[in-house]
Amino acid sequence: MSRSLPGEKEVRSGRVWFAAWSDAEEGVAAGPEAVGETVVDTDTGKLGATLAADKVEAAGTAAFDLLTCAWNAAIDLLQNLEVRAIIGPETAALTNFIVDLGDRTHVPIISFSVNSLFSSLIPSPYFIQAVQNEVSQVKVISTMIQAFGWRAATLIYEDTDYGSGIIPYLTDAFQEIDISISYKSVISISATDDQILKELYKLMTMQTRVFIVHMYSTLGSRLFLKAKEVGMITRGYAWIITSRLANLIDSVDSSVLDSMQGVLGVRSYIPRSRKLDDFIFRWKTNDVENRQTMGSGKINIFGLWAYDAAWALAVAVERTERVNSYFQRPSIDKGLTNLLTLGISPVGPKLLNEILKAEFKGLGGEFHFINGQLQPSRLQIINVNGREEKEIACWSPSNDLSGGPNLNSTKTYAFFLASLKSPVVWPGKSTEVPRGWEMPTSGKKLRIGVPVWGFKEFVNMEKNVYNNSTKFSGFCIDLFEAVVKELPYALPFEFVPFSGSYDDLIYQVYLQETMFPATKA
Repeated sequence: MSRSLPGEKEVRSGRVWFAAWSDAEEGVAAGPEAVGETVVDTDTGKLGATLAADKVEAAGTAAFDLLTCAWNAAIDLLQNLEVRAIIGPETAALTNFIVDLGDRTHVPIISFSVNSLFSSLIPSPYFIQAVQNEVSQVKVISTMIQAFGWRAATLIYEDTDYGSGIIPYLTDAFQEIDISISYKSVISISATDDQILKELYKLMTMQTRVFIVHMYSTLGSRLFLKAKEVGMITRGYAWIITSRLANLIDSVDSSVLDSMQGVLGVRSYIPRSRKLDDFIFRWKTNDVENRQTMGSGKINIFGLWAYDAAWALAVAVERTERVNSYFQRPSIDKGLTNLLTLGISPVGPKLLNEILKAEFKGLGGEFHFINGQLQPSRLQIINVNGREEKEIACWSPSNDLSGGPNLNSTKTYAFFLASLKSPVVWPGKSTEVPRGWEMPTSGKKLRIGVPVWGFKEFVNMEKNVYNNSTKFSGFCIDLFEAVVKELPYALPFEFVPFSGSYDDLIYQVYLQETMFPATKA
């Protein structure tokens, strides 16, 4: 006797049902709703994407309770509904749990928001990343840093696996072009406003004025509001945001956008097409009161990736041979836990293979997988200016920064400037490129030992008895100060008179009491 399950849909010669997972993360949940109410046209017919949607609301829920809720919901989907695929979850925090269950049951887990910086740590053939590889943006960021003539940058990231995941990639890219990460500022996702302010005040005492922000939009929005409050969104500062925040910038509040004026960002490029225009029209007009729209009725890139993921799944279902059996379950034992009684999907391997073979032009651009990862396409460099973000350059894996010559270590800033579609407006409405550093308000100074006795033409010291000051002059002093002025970063230093012998002076360097003898400058 056959049984009927919620969400069951007859498709050609077999049945399939799948779940869209929504954990209410930063408006990304628009994706499943868009998929769930849209009929997907395939080459061989139409599949009504009827979803068994389990929503796990994260707001106001303790992390442990949220994970427990997610675990139970996933068990229910697999054990009672026997879903053949799960689209989601949307946050990295839940991914490990759900992917492990998919691996056990041979149920593909398709994510349109969890990126490779986190998911590369999850070894599962049943985890499919229908989201662009965020590692590709590191090349764009390092190119910008180099082109603008900056030698160092501060990384501000959230205290999660996603946040720290970018560090090795960014470090390697910077080392190739002799740029340093001067400081790594980590902020807890549960940080209070006072804690964020404390960290920003600490950054203000340092010399670096170039900041790379890598975090989700919830924390990122709070960070920029506080940065503006303390005066860090002004002339002389440079801010670059990574794609997770940049992809959602058109859905942030106007107050947040106002605090991000002059910010540069790297985000996914959405190619315009008739198919996309038609979809957006349907999105705005059909049952709009039941949808979670983004900002002014816009759907973001994550919603488009969700739709493309469902399309790829629908095509894969059409191509999967009919299998009438239900999950293959172990023999029933009352002592077994829910986890041990989960069955194995009979169509899992075939369905997985067909999904990975998908290749088409989707709403979000070219859609095809290599090693379970959606391949990177073009990226935009945007500049927040006024009420909108403007594209100033475009990057592709094969053409570096389009619109101008490819950049490498031998190209100059002038070439990069020529490739920009419009001038950059920096914080404080400045059009002058920030130099990237300021004299720090705290920290150690480089101590330069100056011999009291010697050739005055090279080093000379004059004591002013009236104001108790000391004036240093001579060829070595002038040369040293001229070189310091040409450095692309701040170098605080002080001259220290030394009355001993040259051997004693060198020994002071060894003891690190004096960092450098002025006669060697």
